[in-house]
Amino acid sequence: MPSETLEPFIDADEAGKFLCLNRRRILELARAGKLPGHPIGDGARRVWRFRLSELAAAVVKPVNFKPAVPRVVR
Repeated sequence: MPSETLEPFIDADEAGKFLCLNRRRILELARAGKLPGHPIGDGARRVWRFRLSELAAAVVKPVNFKPAVPRVVR
């Protein structure tokens, strides 16, 4: 057996506290694939669980975006 312990899953409320977001926003981001989450169940009322290490990695991951170029109006 491995000597390391498994990281426990947390619910959307705890994930929200960790990221300073409300529960609803956490679930919206998870459903959209913008936050790593683990849906449990196949019905319409899925339960989502998260891991703190995955959330932390998602937050520090570099985002590829193009900065807005100001338009010159003449």
